[in-house]
Amino acid sequence: MTNKIAPSILSADIMNLERDVKMAEAAGADLFHIDIMDGHFVPNMSFSPSVVKGMRRITDKPLDVHLMIDNPEEYIEPIVKAGADTVLVHAESTNHTYRSIQMIKQLGAKAGIVVNPGTALENVKELFPIINQILVMTVNPGFGGQEFLSGMTKKIQRLDQLRQTSAADDFQIEVDGGINDKTITKCADAGADIFVAGSYLFGSDDFEGRINKLKDLVED
Repeated sequence: MTNKIAPSILSADIMNLERDVKMAEAAGADLFHIDIMDGHFVPNMSFSPSVVKGMRRITDKPLDVHLMIDNPEEYIEPIVKAGADTVLVHAESTNHTYRSIQMIKQLGAKAGIVVNPGTALENVKELFPIINQILVMTVNPGFGGQEFLSGMTKKIQRLDQLRQTSAADDFQIEVDGGINDKTITKCADAGADIFVAGSYLFGSDDFEGRINKLKDLVED
């Protein structure tokens, strides 16, 4: 699998979002990560389907939409219709994770499950054969700029092992939280494929230099 860098627009300048998206695209972003939060499932609020729709108008890159919301089933259709290529739901956000994954795929998007730092992989193993991605949160979800939780590399490694031992499992492993030039290699070595980076990229005056550095560190 080809490793990919996904800038998180949570760390972009919302008043100059098109500028930042175009900058990231020109610098080599492989896809964009969009966090949608409701202030209930996580203690923060951000974005909506309209932002996904706006992003779709200004970039052809895949849009990776992370639903940090209760009852995600209510938002899956609007999110996919707005232009999401992948929709990710948290294991704890609904009693019907299997149904949520089915809904996403029936609407024509790729589907993924998200595991928090405290989520046991055993709780989501039954979904492995039907998902396209699994997102491992390497910080507690809800806010950007947090410090990477080093213990999550073992979870990534375990996921990679499980993926390799089952012919039915063909998902990509995504990581989100505290990803920078120091932590990305730990995740890549453990088996991750997609790396979400926010403040490390958008907080720099040299976006292109930083995204190139991340790409160099995870080259296959």
